[in-house]
Amino acid sequence: MFSKPTKQQTLALAAIFQATHQVYKLAHTGDSDRDKMEFSMSTLLNQNPDSLENLYGPVENLQDGIDTMQTFLENTNSVTDLRNKEMIGYVMSSIHLASKLSNNKQLLIKIENGINNARQQAEHFSITHENVYSNIGALYQDTVSKMRLRIQVMGSAVYLQQSGVAARIRCMLFAAIRSAFLWRQLGGKRRHLLFQRKALLEVISTQ
Repeated sequence: MFSKPTKQQTLALAAIFQATHQVYKLAHTGDSDRDKMEFSMSTLLNQNPDSLENLYGPVENLQDGIDTMQTFLENTNSVTDLRNKEMIGYVMSSIHLASKLSNNKQLLIKIENGINNARQQAEHFSITHENVYSNIGALYQDTVSKMRLRIQVMGSAVYLQQSGVAARIRCMLFAAIRSAFLWRQLGGKRRHLLFQRKALLEVISTQ
């Protein structure tokens, strides 16, 4: 028997979906939700939270991720739906990369140092300043992008080729991987997404 997903695992999973939803929007429209971007950036820059509540805050902060995850879980044909197919690909790849990163201490140290520098920069400017997006995007390119598995983002070349949009996408992928890392630490398994949709929906319904 598989252990049932917990509330904490589900919230971390919702955070992954929320960040990847912004990846999808940026890649296809060149635009994003400023409040959702700011939230995901804050989770990325908060490397040592005291608790899950300290990291994510009220559950309302994750409502977009919860709604997006619920749509995927309830749609039995989601793998054939273009939007869901792309997003679940980003979610699963983020989880896989988080797993690989957990075994690469040297790369983790490099990422931690880079995120700490970005946090200090955000304190001087703002968490959604262009320079912060740019620097974290460059850190992603210098670390995660050099791993064997690379997340291939689909969308419009018109937007993907814009440096500002590309940097934001990399930041959101980083945020997704950060929450995937936490999800795994909380005992989250890929089988929860594959075989325990009903159990996840039950947890979502109580939020």
